[in-house]
Amino acid sequence: MTAATPEMSAYPPIHGAAVETVVGFLARERLMNLGVNRPDGWPQVTTVGYVNEGLNLYFVTGRESQKLANLQADSRVSLAIHTVVAMDGAVGMSMSGHAREITDPAEIERLNRMIFERWPTVSVYCPTTTSVAVLRIKPELICAISAVDGRSHSECFSLGDAADSSVAETPTISAEARLF
Repeated sequence: MTAATPEMSAYPPIHGAAVETVVGFLARERLMNLGVNRPDGWPQVTTVGYVNEGLNLYFVTGRESQKLANLQADSRVSLAIHTVVAMDGAVGMSMSGHAREITDPAEIERLNRMIFERWPTVSVYCPTTTSVAVLRIKPELICAISAVDGRSHSECFSLGDAADSSVAETPTISAEARLF
């Protein structure tokens, strides 16, 4: 029997210190493993390059790709990002959210400038097709993974208005959450 998945509201809202740490972690990395839902129900996982703006992640995929077709049918995604260099105990993130295509030319140009400013000499992991779609992932759940005393720990947070970094910290925060 499969255990029921808790609703997003079952997780505490993200607090300001966690937002800052997650955003810093996302800015240091540039590859994520992205899981989307195929029409047959099986997951499809691929590695894609990304750039973040705050907690939002942006990536490109070929217009003819199965990934884009899958996302057009079901916008739900899960992703994982890890690092080989632990920063303040953080070794990875997993997120769930929705991906939507960005079609505004001004926003796409702004994202292009942001990518070139962030990585002027590094080629990002990008499809080779001539026609690409730019997508934004807006996370709804973030699980930060840390390594403490050789064991991994995760702390999950729901997003919403609480993702605003101006929100005061939640009064009850677990020991693991203080790492983030």
